Amino acid sequence: MVRTLLVLGLIGLTIAGCATLGPAPPPQQDNLCEIFSEHPRWYDYARDSAREWGTPIAIQMAFIQQESSFRSHVRPDRKRLLGIIPWSRPSSAYGYAQAQDPVWGEYRAEAGSLTARRTHMKHATDFIGWYNVRTNRMTGVSLQNAEHLYLAYHEGQGGYNRGTWRGKPGVQRAARQVAQRAARYRSQLDACESEFRCRRFYQFAPFCR
Repeated sequence: MVRTLLVLGLIGLTIAGCATLGPAPPPQQDNLCEIFSEHPRWYDYARDSAREWGTPIAIQMAFIQQESSFRSHVRPDRKRLLGIIPWSRPSSAYGYAQAQDPVWGEYRAEAGSLTARRTHMKHATDFIGWYNVRTNRMTGVSLQNAEHLYLAYHEGQGGYNRGTWRGKPGVQRAARQVAQRAARYRSQLDACESEFRCRRFYQFAPFCR
């Protein structure tokens, strides 16, 4: 009995440890300059995704803040059986972008990133860029329209076209928040982007890209 309890305790500690892997979320999530100062590689990843797929850096980061608050291993809370017993999760959403299993599998197959991980910011930003291109192709939503890109991100492109979001005020509110945050991030990035674009010793403005 004691041995069983010890094993269960070790399993619990392991699970708890896994939940805290990855870099700590930025404490100041309302300021993109502060976020990139703390995690400068995140700027590189978002910039690469923007160049590859066309979604602006500020919109990518506003999506991630809304979805995970920059927590790398977050999942939806488990349902509670009888109100107390931890049960199944409402979805398979996982990681920075809260991508679910089926669409993550499609991304890995179509984008050629078979080793991509939802817990890595590089792959999360690339996924958002890839997904938004698909949204643009299937719905006509502009890659500059943060609010409606997020509606399609939350509801899926088919759900967006059917207008499922129209009856969901919580989803509409979240989409407006994403758009507002993206606009604020864009304004902040305009003032500080050069320090992240040209931060290496061999880069010189205005030639660094």
